[in-house]
Amino acid sequence: MIIVLRPDATNEQVNHIIDKVTKLGLTPHVSKGTERTIIGVIGPEDILRVTPLEVYPGVERVIPVLAPYRLVSREFQKETSVIKVGKGVEVGGKKIVVMGGPCAIENFSTLTDIAMQVKAAGGTVLRGGAFKPRTSPYSFQGLGVEGLQILKKVGDEYGLATISEVMDTRDVETVASYVDILQIGARNMQNFNLLKEVGLTKRPVMLKRGPSSTVKEMLMSAEYILSGGNFNVILCERGIRTFEDSTRNTLDISAVPVAKQLSHLPIIVDPSHAAGKWGLVAPLSRAAIACGADGLIIEVHSHPEDALSDGAQSLLPENFASLIKELVILARTMGRDI
Repeated sequence: MIIVLRPDATNEQVNHIIDKVTKLGLTPHVSKGTERTIIGVIGPEDILRVTPLEVYPGVERVIPVLAPYRLVSREFQKETSVIKVGKGVEVGGKKIVVMGGPCAIENFSTLTDIAMQVKAAGGTVLRGGAFKPRTSPYSFQGLGVEGLQILKKVGDEYGLATISEVMDTRDVETVASYVDILQIGARNMQNFNLLKEVGLTKRPVMLKRGPSSTVKEMLMSAEYILSGGNFNVILCERGIRTFEDSTRNTLDISAVPVAKQLSHLPIIVDPSHAAGKWGLVAPLSRAAIACGADGLIIEVHSHPEDALSDGAQSLLPENFASLIKELVILARTMGRDI
């Protein structure tokens, strides 16, 4: 960490900062230039994170020394990356991207019906799981390759980009051959072998934050993908595990601006998995757009009561369409569009 002092900082203020830093068990190194004095601080990052160094008299700003996530950091690239995902869809630009579809691909006719309505509402990416990570081994695990084939056919028919989860290093090549975006689910955020494997592809990757992971840990996971040569990464906040039990997860809305400050990668929000209840998806979606999210990924099902996975958090197509109409108005007030 580097503490940059104001040009008019006094010796008394400099000594005060040195004294405070030393008492924290950190090691200060003072460098006095012709115009500025800089104090380099060495020590555990946890202490630095909870210490309000910026409020000390004479301090102009505090700068981290080369974040461990180098390629994803704003230090590496100041402007926000725009990820081209196919079929004319870009994530990270002025246009906010809305992804919609069922949690799991069940059959051709159901996905066709949902895709038609997602497209009509203004969605540009069709989501659908073919390989499903389920808490119970007895729950529906997905259709596998058959599901991917259905997803590709339906996506092509309606001109929608597609996204589906990959869970195993052995399936990366197969999934990448069918979909436009590879999804790394929350449970696999720190599956480093899987991250390395998708890093070797050029296919866009959406990386979901783990249920008990910090924003910085998510960025370190993204670093694995970029270090493999794949810079087409989209971050996703989908809620984290807290003591709160009124929702499936707790949506950490602050993760959006925090990630945008630390990284040049675009970030979207998954309000469906955060809420776990369809009635909460709309307000969480509005909050996500208001705080600067580059997109949303929302579960949509024409018959949620019959859904084989996550019916309780899935929007009916008409509710999805109404939500997008609201979000268009909100986005325009922020100089963006959907």
